[in-house]
Amino acid sequence: MLHTIADTAILAVEFDVTPELPPGASGILRLLNWLLWFVLLACVAAVIFSGGKFAWEKWSRGESGAVTMLIGSLVGAIIAGSATTILNAVTAA
Repeated sequence: MLHTIADTAILAVEFDVTPELPPGASGILRLLNWLLWFVLLACVAAVIFSGGKFAWEKWSRGESGAVTMLIGSLVGAIIAGSATTILNAVTAA
């Protein structure tokens, strides 16, 4: 493998990076945390509502899309839960 002098000089430099939050970021992170909690609570409410709607459809032998609503609320909860995990990993660094 052929290395040039510039490659060797770049490899010899050590980087000491300490991550820190920019000024005012704690307020934005708090707002994002509240928003994520609201989204998760809305997803739980949608799961409960679509479960009741699904039971009503089963009892009355009708169809209006409760299964689609249930799947959508579960997918939304998974996405919001992933966002929470990613946000916590970023802020813990």
